[in-house]
Amino acid sequence: MAPGKPGKSAGASEDPSVTLFREYLRIDTVHPKPDYDAAVRFLERVGTDLGLACQKVEVCQGCVVLVLTWQGTNPRLRSILLNSHTDVVPVFEEHWTYPPFEAIKDSQGNIYARGAQDMKCVSIQYLEAIRRLKAEGKCFPRTIHLTFVPDEEMGGHKGMELFVRRPEFRALNVGFALDEGLASPSDTYSVFYGEKSPWWVKVKCMGSPGHGSRFITNTAAEKLHKVINSFLAFRESEKQRLKSDSSLTLGDVTSLNLTMLEGGVCFNVVPSEMAAGFDIRIPPTVDLKAFEEQVAAWCQSAGDGVTYEFIQVRGSQPPGLIVPVPPLPRAHPPAPHLPSPPRQKCMDQHVSSTEESDPWWKAFSGVCRDMKLQIKLEIFPAATDSRYIRAAGHPAIGFSPMNRTPVLLHDHNEFLNEQVFLRGIDIYARLLSALASVPPLPAEA
Repeated sequence: MAPGKPGKSAGASEDPSVTLFREYLRIDTVHPKPDYDAAVRFLERVGTDLGLACQKVEVCQGCVVLVLTWQGTNPRLRSILLNSHTDVVPVFEEHWTYPPFEAIKDSQGNIYARGAQDMKCVSIQYLEAIRRLKAEGKCFPRTIHLTFVPDEEMGGHKGMELFVRRPEFRALNVGFALDEGLASPSDTYSVFYGEKSPWWVKVKCMGSPGHGSRFITNTAAEKLHKVINSFLAFRESEKQRLKSDSSLTLGDVTSLNLTMLEGGVCFNVVPSEMAAGFDIRIPPTVDLKAFEEQVAAWCQSAGDGVTYEFIQVRGSQPPGLIVPVPPLPRAHPPAPHLPSPPRQKCMDQHVSSTEESDPWWKAFSGVCRDMKLQIKLEIFPAATDSRYIRAAGHPAIGFSPMNRTPVLLHDHNEFLNEQVFLRGIDIYARLLSALASVPPLPAEA
């Protein structure tokens, strides 16, 4: 969609919810130096205006989770959690039609700003849905908590990952959570019930060094060549599987990309060490133990002196541990014992129920039917804070009500149309009413 001409600034004709959205977009929470304090002050001000209880939890230095609470009439029941993150990714301003932190609205009603889709829109939609319900005099048995967390774009290690381990999170007594999804270019709304496990794998190859004029044998480069060929052959097979089956989405296949190469000291020296880094995203339908065995086999077939490591750092743990690859067997003994999986790699494969027998999903899907929303159930192709919520034992659905919208998160000229944004408030108002009214579950009796 081509951008229109700049529209008028907020005035009497602009919906106050849109004005609030644009105000939030102008707060610069971009990495590497997000202004979290300004975002928290803004959101706390809105929460106070709505009569919501406010709590600030500093999970680590400079990283605060803001919790806003609308108390239910039966606090013993498990609560509804509405999660969103306050940080946004960097921009390349020279590629933007409008300044990315001015929230310009063009003549077509498209609002351009970093965070317009990911995910400041959802934060304000939550708040404005609550404003509407309160204005209508509504109250519900279940408490509704809103959490605004930092650091999601950096992996959530200084945000939700730490927060779910704290007593303040346990005190929220969460029963069901909503978090971010993705825009959809079609009439259909994407609904995510799980997500891929992200693995960042670094393969290191050791070999014989020597002068660049000679045919050195057993070099690191030759081994790395074999490793890369094995990894990229698998990548091609998954790409073709996705292409050949129209029922599959990106969330259903394992994506793999070569993202880093290291090695060499100068042109006339054959290096003794070279390395490659791979970004792998694995759907919850894949056996992670078997997949790691496949990674080990690719490394084994490249020769001796090949190791791999997982780069992710989980919480305060040290960097990824090197996993030595067993040597290739010379005859036919039993398969070599693979080392225990290092704890740094993501092993979470939790998915949330989408069965009609599940009371949370029944409430969510019932609203979608009543509002005639076409939804498509998917596995999220990347990673969000939902994985920490699910791993803590709570069902979570990723949903951003943005249909008829190109997917522009992390892209240039990220925008959201004001009518799509306002429709999202309508949808959340209905969803919150249904979810906060789910009857007591057997465990709550």
